[in-house]
Amino acid sequence: MFRSRRAGLVRRLWRQRCAAASPEDGPAALKPAVHALFKKLKDEELELLVQVVESRGAWESGCVLAPRGDPRGVKQGLPPQVLLCRLFRWPDLHQSHELKHLCYCAGGQGTCGDLAGLCCNPHHFSRLAVPETPPPPYLKASCGPSWPEEPQLMEFSYDGGDWCDTSLSWSTITDGCWCKLAYWEYRTRVGRLYAVHEASVNVFCELPWGSGFCLAQLPAAYRSCAVRRARGKIGRGLQLSQEPGGVWAYNRSEHPIFVSSPTLSPPGLPVLKVLPGYSAKVFDYERAGGTGGWQLPGEGPCDPHSIRISFAKGWGPCYSRQFITSCPCWLEVLLNQPH
Repeated sequence: MFRSRRAGLVRRLWRQRCAAASPEDGPAALKPAVHALFKKLKDEELELLVQVVESRGAWESGCVLAPRGDPRGVKQGLPPQVLLCRLFRWPDLHQSHELKHLCYCAGGQGTCGDLAGLCCNPHHFSRLAVPETPPPPYLKASCGPSWPEEPQLMEFSYDGGDWCDTSLSWSTITDGCWCKLAYWEYRTRVGRLYAVHEASVNVFCELPWGSGFCLAQLPAAYRSCAVRRARGKIGRGLQLSQEPGGVWAYNRSEHPIFVSSPTLSPPGLPVLKVLPGYSAKVFDYERAGGTGGWQLPGEGPCDPHSIRISFAKGWGPCYSRQFITSCPCWLEVLLNQPH
């Protein structure tokens, strides 16, 4: 590649850098190490990196391989993946253990170890979500449960006519897939169950490239303003992946998602907030063996092999919405038991 062409690609990459809270952590402090890394990338790797960064990871791209075993010029010994993730995604990132390979990255599958390079594609990584210190319980006197206070099972769907029983029992999902997805708007299940056979699935309203469970295609007889607003925040949605030992959720949207599962810890925190760009292990197969029945406060018994994910809106004691059925848009993940 002509030198002027590479210089143009580097300028395009530099324009995509993130701002930092302090000069010490900002792009200027990283510039010498970043430019040294850019020089080591092959022409095709540099072009791929430009496409990935400018599209903000909208498509599942290949690995960008940086040479291994040459720490010269790397600020404070930062690995290449930390350097580029810090430059383009998270200025406050410090260590590689804060990151997780996404399921489609060769590095996460162990195959990068057989190559001469190390993947530094910043959109092949997510940050690990950690439980926050929960705020005090929501005390607004005028707000209470938005539907019956007695614990009830959510077994209803609306097809434009009568309410009908659509209990999502274990027998409905044992057909060879590892999970099925049910999309809800408040207490109404919209559309049919979506069976997942691949190792990962995207759930989204707007995804420029890719496939999966497109919520924008699901019809509904009526949608309130609150539902339409919440659906407008789903965007690229999330990615669910079945990985060794459990199920992970990666938030691809620009708004938080909220997750409850019988294997999330700490047990006293019923809902986990997962910020954009973060991942969480939302179900642990090993821990699930001893959960028995699962019950969230005020919601009654739940399937011990299920996950509930609300888009943009949280629920529980710390929110005005006490139950997930008070959330305008949410997903129920019904897991098949691994063999």
